[in-house]
Amino acid sequence: MTERTSSMPGNAPFEGDLSDDLALALRLADEADRVSMERFDAPDLDVSVKQDATFVTEADLATERAIRRALETHRPGDGIFGEEYGASGDAARQWVIDPIDGTANYLKGIPMWATLIALVVDGVPRVGVVSQPSIGRRWWGATGLGAWTATPGGAPRRLAVSQVAALDEASVSFQSIGQWDAVGRVDALLALTRAVWRDRGYGDAWPYMLLAEGRLEFVAEFDVKEYDIAAHVPIVQEAGGRFTDIDGGDAIDTRSSLATNGILHDSFLDLLRDRRA
Repeated sequence: MTERTSSMPGNAPFEGDLSDDLALALRLADEADRVSMERFDAPDLDVSVKQDATFVTEADLATERAIRRALETHRPGDGIFGEEYGASGDAARQWVIDPIDGTANYLKGIPMWATLIALVVDGVPRVGVVSQPSIGRRWWGATGLGAWTATPGGAPRRLAVSQVAALDEASVSFQSIGQWDAVGRVDALLALTRAVWRDRGYGDAWPYMLLAEGRLEFVAEFDVKEYDIAAHVPIVQEAGGRFTDIDGGDAIDTRSSLATNGILHDSFLDLLRDRRA
């Protein structure tokens, strides 16, 4: 089974009710939180290095297995594509999973990591859940159902991106200098930081959720896989933002991402395009 090329929803119409799928994704996140938190900051955590030189922990593997078991019970006809165990089943309806996004933080006991769960329908991310149990936060969204967040015991709050309309008033998150350097875009990064009000590297899933909450106007990454970003797409878009790759394309398998509040998306694209190495 090969991975399916996926794209952003954009203005593509969707017929159907995703309420049951979103409810299931939230239950999957509950189980993932239980498993991942059992080993977080454990002094004897088992860590190994994968063939691509990235880390994997016993918690990454156990969390993905738990999600897969639940999906095999509740959605036996759906496909699954996870970071640790690959793709299986029909890709027309495919659950895309990153059991621990931010493994380097997880293994260091740094609480900035998350479980990412998405449902991709006919190649388009339609349901997304981002759960960050170490700080007690969760975000979720689905096409036509809005984007939401909640803290433990708190009532769900609907998300909306900011209305900032000027680059010099924008706050941005760029992941890391190393990512931009690796693709020959340091000049573009420097131009970006000089054009905006504030720049920070918050890292991994959290900045996308800050954008959906209206606290940032721009998030961009390189060397990202589908499971790194699929869950973010419906949350950002249902919050009113825009999500493309770094050059404005709609595919999520091009190894780059650009999320904005929508208002400034074209301005950011123009800024980065003018300084592409």
